Amino acid sequence: MHHYLDFEKPISDLEGKILELRKLAGEDESIDTGDEIARLETRARDAMAEIYGRLNPWQKAQVARHPDRPHFNDYARVLFDEFTPLAGDRKFAEDAAIQAGFARFRGQPVVVIGQEKGHDTKTRIKHNFGSARPEGYRKAIRIMELADRFEIPVITLVDTAGAYPGVGAEERGQAEAIARSTETCLNLRAPLISVIIGEGGSGGAIAIATGNRVYMLEHSIYSVISPEGAASILWRDPTRARDAATSMKITAEDLNGLGIIDGIIPEPVGGAHRDHASAIARAGDTIASALEQMSGLSGDELRADRRKKFLKIGRQIG
Repeated sequence: MHHYLDFEKPISDLEGKILELRKLAGEDESIDTGDEIARLETRARDAMAEIYGRLNPWQKAQVARHPDRPHFNDYARVLFDEFTPLAGDRKFAEDAAIQAGFARFRGQPVVVIGQEKGHDTKTRIKHNFGSARPEGYRKAIRIMELADRFEIPVITLVDTAGAYPGVGAEERGQAEAIARSTETCLNLRAPLISVIIGEGGSGGAIAIATGNRVYMLEHSIYSVISPEGAASILWRDPTRARDAATSMKITAEDLNGLGIIDGIIPEPVGGAHRDHASAIARAGDTIASALEQMSGLSGDELRADRRKKFLKIGRQIG
């Protein structure tokens, strides 16, 4: 059963009528519902295009968090061949919130790293809803260092509400692990391409997204704190998340205009959750184009390009 968001009620009503007519036609073949179904399908497509063409920042945040949206494992299955996940940080434990390993992308060896949220209760618990502990970031560091040693391009797929804020995580050095991961990204002598595929929340996202090229899917979000967290701090009222989302400039359009990201990957009408294959294919084409653009750069040039990019952002914001 499809999960509809609050603002999708007009679409839900139309698609509900279509399902009823199809059920009726299946029960009684003498009833011709073809014309009415076609008319309702046209209205549903038009309503979807209209609604998704004018989403506000809070609605985009809801789409970015949609439970049916494709996650890391969905992208990995389609985009990469011979994906071999590696486990553990060689210091404390394995963290399934961050998936990482070696693969081939359109024939080229790459390292792939990303957060996996899970798709049902069992997998969401296993992956801790995509919120990594320090060992997850230390695993990412370990694998990025391997990529750096052999100058293998790194592709990161970001989808997290933020790093896990538990007591144990803080005791094991969450802030230090995030800082070290960010530093490792900056020091890589290999291409690093990051794609925000859902939520890009706080340091938990930037820790693996300090790339030469950073892209966002059209309805993804990228922010220093969640809208609910910002509303709780600014107004002591988490119900004002809608106001916070608007003020924070968290959408792909806002961040592209500010020069924080390098481009926007269009999503199918109605969002990536309605057409996984199309959304994943578009992301793959963007990654391939970025790799091609950087194919002639040396390790020193790639590192200098990345540092220049983020220093420029710092100067703009400062």
